[in-house]
Amino acid sequence: MKSIYDQSSFAISKLITKRYSTSFSLGILGLDRKYHNPIYALYGFVRLADEIVDTFHGYPQRELLERFKQDTYRALEEGISLNPVLQSFQETVNKYQIDRTLIDTFLASMEMDLTDSAHDQSSYELYILGSAEVVGLMCLKVFVDGDDQQYAALTYSAMKLGSAFQKINFLRDLSADFHTLGRTYFPNVDLTRFDWHTKRSIERDIALDFRRGYEGILQLPKGARFGVYIAYMYYYALFQKIMQSPPEDLFHQRIRINNPKKYRLFASSYVRHSLNLL
Repeated sequence: MKSIYDQSSFAISKLITKRYSTSFSLGILGLDRKYHNPIYALYGFVRLADEIVDTFHGYPQRELLERFKQDTYRALEEGISLNPVLQSFQETVNKYQIDRTLIDTFLASMEMDLTDSAHDQSSYELYILGSAEVVGLMCLKVFVDGDDQQYAALTYSAMKLGSAFQKINFLRDLSADFHTLGRTYFPNVDLTRFDWHTKRSIERDIALDFRRGYEGILQLPKGARFGVYIAYMYYYALFQKIMQSPPEDLFHQRIRINNPKKYRLFASSYVRHSLNLL
């Protein structure tokens, strides 16, 4: 029965999410159950593309990404894929009518990782749009479940929240991106001279995105609000830890929030949500 294949495909995307991200897994648990499978599917798709460009070294990454891209479009057109991740993704995209331009923009940003080792302001903004902001919009499409007016009202906030998350990822992964992948995402920044002034400038930009993203969380449908708030709180805790860390620490190690802290954040977020204190 095809339903068994569909269930298995979503289960594989769920497994990928849990293996790769404790924080997003906790966030998804905070969502209404009807959102679980589609958000797992979106994460699985994004993660698979990201792995191709970030970790499949020694393999023909450009060819693999192009094949993944063509397989994605074929799955969306035919409504079926032998790749379980793409199967769950196409089911989600077609059910929630996710705009294909969002997918195009995301895949274009993945291609940038194969060629761009440094960014100017224009390519930096384009990369964040594709790698983070449109992913937020894909999730928003699921959350509003066909309410175009609500989608339009929350588009800006969803993009800013995605932008904040991605910029924090850039700071968290500063060392690995530079030393291992040879990438510098922040424009006009010399990482060999990464100092407090540069770090504070980036952090002010992130804080502004955070505030704009938070405004949208408060307007999300009830079933989505708590889960997104959990992700927000996890990233805010990580952001606070990064702000307290000297620039040289970011350049030489990955700043983390340990799992016990994440679980405590989940519990405290639940209390605030239950008491309408968001």
